[in-house]
Amino acid sequence: MLLVVEQLRRSVPGGIGTYATGLVRGLADLEPPARPPVRLCASRVRGTDPLVSLGLPLETLALPSRALVKAWDLGAVAVGRGYEVVHSVSIAAPPSAVPLVVTVHDLAALRLPDAFPGRGRRWHAAALARVARRASWFAVPSAEVAQELRDVLPPSKAERVVVIEEGADHLPPPDHPAAVALLRRLGVGSEFLLAVGTLEPRKNLGRLFAAYGAVRTRLAEPWPLLVVGPKGWGERAAPPPDGVVLAGRLPDGVLAALYERCRCLAYVPLLEGYGLPVVEAMRAGAPVVASPVPSASGAAFTVDPRDVESIAEGLLAASTDEAVRSGLVAAGSARVVGLTWRSTALAHVDLWRRAAGDS
Repeated sequence: MLLVVEQLRRSVPGGIGTYATGLVRGLADLEPPARPPVRLCASRVRGTDPLVSLGLPLETLALPSRALVKAWDLGAVAVGRGYEVVHSVSIAAPPSAVPLVVTVHDLAALRLPDAFPGRGRRWHAAALARVARRASWFAVPSAEVAQELRDVLPPSKAERVVVIEEGADHLPPPDHPAAVALLRRLGVGSEFLLAVGTLEPRKNLGRLFAAYGAVRTRLAEPWPLLVVGPKGWGERAAPPPDGVVLAGRLPDGVLAALYERCRCLAYVPLLEGYGLPVVEAMRAGAPVVASPVPSASGAAFTVDPRDVESIAEGLLAASTDEAVRSGLVAAGSARVVGLTWRSTALAHVDLWRRAAGDS
């Protein structure tokens, strides 16, 4: 079994990178025969390879990342000889000499084209068309993505879409001293609202900020809204409104501590295939305000991401109403029971065995 994890070569691996790392660590926790022989595959790097630390054997290909993905796009470099199955963790997938499984995380570039730069939109459309031809099976994180994908696949492949939920147990223990130091440096007190995600149009931060501005004076105190995440793409952002503090990308241990300390997590993207920050926060015991993302599964205060008043209502209730807060915490804790990367890995192994039957 060859697992293509080229996403982990990117400078900002994002949610797909979290999935790839969680899956690999879940596999590493399995003992044979539950885990078949698995080898990772990625482009070459100079010096010590960080992927070695993931605990599975690694096969590096001759080309650097950008050239390798381009070669895959053109069909010039195939992988998989000597293996039963190849699985790519994203639609940046290679041609394969054996049955190919591809994880499709969402179809946002097709459904929300204006939320992507033109070049990215065109690449995603072309890449999805390629994997529709090349792949034998498809893994998706939610029933919603499964239906969207089936609608664009050839009929012969529409029944080869398998839903495998992602884990919630990937963050390390919270680093509270580092979190306290960060909050002090940013001028944020012990009480705050939290938002997590890449700063890009799809994450809907403009409406979130407007909603926060509408309720800030109605909070018990003017608690700040702390925003964690790397900058994505889009027009240069205006200075954040009063009370909004941009923290940038943070170490996972600090993020875990912020989840435990926040009044609530606000996660209101326009569209998401799953939504890992939601289950991360629920596992840490935080009340969650969210658009109807699949990961929430009814355990968040659900809001309309296009309605500022709806988001504002959620922020106010989840941060100040103790009955609502305790209900959300209980629902979130129940939601994440069983969402482990070990379970995710076991489901992938089952899918690979089904795919191996095609060879």
